[in-house]
Amino acid sequence: MENLDASSPGMAAAIAAIFLACLIPFLIIWVIVVIGQWKVFTKAGKPGWACIIPIYNLIVILEIVGKPIWWIFLFLIPCVNIIFLVWTMNLLSKSFGQSEGFTVGLLLLGFIFWPILGFGNYPYLGPSAAEAGGLRPRDPLGPTNYQDPQPPQV
Repeated sequence: MENLDASSPGMAAAIAAIFLACLIPFLIIWVIVVIGQWKVFTKAGKPGWACIIPIYNLIVILEIVGKPIWWIFLFLIPCVNIIFLVWTMNLLSKSFGQSEGFTVGLLLLGFIFWPILGFGNYPYLGPSAAEAGGLRPRDPLGPTNYQDPQPPQV
């Protein structure tokens, strides 16, 4: 029996085969998630290609849920980023009219729930940050038809 060491061609081929066997399922799952995110972004009126760009996709998700852009810095702080990721995914599911159970699905089984959200009959209802305790983005033009409330009748 031939003795294989780490530098032999047979060992290199075995390592390459194991690497490809792990890489191919990972790529398939990544493509499924990207297709689902692409549909979610287009439903929300954002460009679908934004889901491919690493930091920009978080900025677009923050725009979809109605949170300020500076939250991107909160995703860079260790341990804090986990809390804000869960919060952002919850706001995303609420923006499409879903409950906290759907948030758990997005976090734990994203390769299933992103396509469900993208291809399902879940319309984009707008940013839900206001109903979840945050603030909606301010309209720079503001309302132009403001009227004072009527004084009480005596």
